[in-house]
Amino acid sequence: MAHSRFAAPENTHQPALLPGVGRREVWSWAMYDFANSGYTTVVLSTVFSAYFVGVVAAGQAWGTLAWTATLSLSYLIIMVLMPGLGARADARTGHRRLLFTSTLGCVLATALLATVGPGDIAWGLVCLLLSNAFYCVGESTVASFLPGLARPEAMGRVSGWGWSFGYGGGMLALGLALWVAGSAESAGLLAAAYVPWIMLLTAGLFAVAALPSFLWLREPRQTAGATVPALLAQLRHAWDETRRDFPDFRRLLMCIACYQAGITVVITLSAVYATQVMGFDMRQTMLLVFLVNIMAAVGAFGFGYLQDHIGHKRALALTLIGWLIMVALAVAAQSVLVFWLAAGLAGLCMGTSQSAGRAMVGVLAPAHRPAEFFALWTFAVQLAAVVGPLTYGLLVWFTQGNHRLALLVTGGFFLAGLWLLARLNFVRGQQARDAATSG
Repeated sequence: MAHSRFAAPENTHQPALLPGVGRREVWSWAMYDFANSGYTTVVLSTVFSAYFVGVVAAGQAWGTLAWTATLSLSYLIIMVLMPGLGARADARTGHRRLLFTSTLGCVLATALLATVGPGDIAWGLVCLLLSNAFYCVGESTVASFLPGLARPEAMGRVSGWGWSFGYGGGMLALGLALWVAGSAESAGLLAAAYVPWIMLLTAGLFAVAALPSFLWLREPRQTAGATVPALLAQLRHAWDETRRDFPDFRRLLMCIACYQAGITVVITLSAVYATQVMGFDMRQTMLLVFLVNIMAAVGAFGFGYLQDHIGHKRALALTLIGWLIMVALAVAAQSVLVFWLAAGLAGLCMGTSQSAGRAMVGVLAPAHRPAEFFALWTFAVQLAAVVGPLTYGLLVWFTQGNHRLALLVTGGFFLAGLWLLARLNFVRGQQARDAATSG
């Protein structure tokens, strides 16, 4: 009876990679996660976010609102554009070209952040909008390569390799940023003098680390091309197709949207919670980010193997339960020790849940339409990125600064995801995939 609710355990003794796929190609694919994670860690989560609010916007109250509103706008743009870009890449075998274009755009826009100084509000927001939009396109595009690399029974393992590499890249970028900041501050320099160098360093690391992906990652096999109007017309019905032909894939997308809303809150607002509720200083907050990244890398790499062994659905369920425990610990934490424990658990769950979700999309997506279905996954993730932090911010505003209540409500996203996951029939979803592929 248990297997009627959760996918059956999968055989981990079979080779993880599809025939003809070498280790170098998989490594080059995972290196893209390594490359782009420095952007999210340094620009979105720590250095530039604090720099923009505190220096560029001079600490004004509207600075945080301008920052979050610009990010939300970039996610909304990707929600509209990415399905069409994904379908076009499917039809025109343009995955490598789309990946290269988005990478170049993100690298250049990140480098342009180095030109943002005190008072450059509009210019800084434009560069932020462009860099994050290009980053999101690349994140979705590289994910669409996964079904062409890993066997269906090894999606969890291979996806976990990428996520664990990614957290390593984020820690490297953050470590270099801290080294630059520490050296500059010891020399008496202010943030306006050294943050531009950190942005250039982050952009350069992204460009260099992404090179293996363009050297050795091959274009996945795709269907024949079609006209752009035909592609857009087909894509307009993609969501309706999931209702009719892929109901379990549709339910998976809804599940991912729910729990990703909670994850986005943790990623974007954990430093705020640590400082406002727990009284952490900047050094403690930076160490907190390192702990979360280390645990996330361990979770993404190790849990991928467990996921392939016990089944994707059961593994994701355990992870969502872990998120609920983390929220309870953080809300109830009165001591620093308990909060550190919650942060470690958050990192562990972050790597596992993100890896598990991407692997499940790869398993249930039809083999001849990977980019289109991964674009729908991107749509769900970007919707979550808009809804999660916005909900948290509105609750803090309505309650006049009650971060604990806002985090408690955030736990509802994980609970909703767990409920939707329980209603997902993974075996039926695989059968729908096979029927669509063979047809």
